[in-house]
Amino acid sequence: MVRERASLPEPSLSSKSGFLLLWTFNHLPDFVLTGERRDYWDPGEPQQPHDADEAEKSLSRSELLKKHQRVHTGEKSHCCSDCGKRFNSSLGLKIHQRIHTGEKSYGCDQCGKSFIRLQTLKSHQRIHTGEKPFGCDQCGKGFTQLNSLIVHQRTHTGEKPYGCNQCGKSFTTSSYLTIHKRTHTGEKPYSCNQCGKSFTQLNSLIVHQRTHTGEKPYVCDQCVKSFSTFGCLTKHQRTHTGQKPYSCDQCDKRFSDKRSLIKHQKLHEGVVS
Repeated sequence: MVRERASLPEPSLSSKSGFLLLWTFNHLPDFVLTGERRDYWDPGEPQQPHDADEAEKSLSRSELLKKHQRVHTGEKSHCCSDCGKRFNSSLGLKIHQRIHTGEKSYGCDQCGKSFIRLQTLKSHQRIHTGEKPFGCDQCGKGFTQLNSLIVHQRTHTGEKPYGCNQCGKSFTTSSYLTIHKRTHTGEKPYSCNQCGKSFTQLNSLIVHQRTHTGEKPYVCDQCVKSFSTFGCLTKHQRTHTGQKPYSCDQCDKRFSDKRSLIKHQKLHEGVVS
């Protein structure tokens, strides 16, 4: 007489789910850290068709981990054939190479301006929408880009992390430091294609070129007078508002522009120009 095996109660759905979650947690490092797929099930079971897909996914995770680790190791295995600059990912290299090719794949649908990076396009589009998602928690001023907020916050903290190794002067941004260093080297990389005059800053060249073109893009909203620079417009607008933000520390006389203050201070020093 064959004795019937006592039937065990079927595991509940919750207990199955709990076992699966526990198994996944215990073996997650084998997928994330090594990128290898291991068979923890019965070796006698036939290989399932999806095993190859899972192995491919695990390999992708391994490649992503290696790419991330280069951030910590500083390894830059991808080199630009045009200028020799190195990058830690093929994507970084690809984006950089657009500087050489002039490719700008991302275009603004409102003004037609195009950009090398998608993120730069998104930041640009905030000029049209007026969106400023990054706000300063000290003064409430808003910015279209996170980097602009970080730089702004240094006006509150006084932080100047970029120091000149020749004179020790420090700056809030690396670009300001780069421009400053040209005062030591005498480098003027930006040249006017009409008169040949050279400048240390791109912005200085752009402003200079307006002397040739006659362009005056900054217009006063009160008298419609136009100016070649924003600074000149700001100075002009004080003739309407009466604002005089520059004061003499010796006699308290106030001025609408810094140049007038400096000229006035020379009177106290006995220097007449």
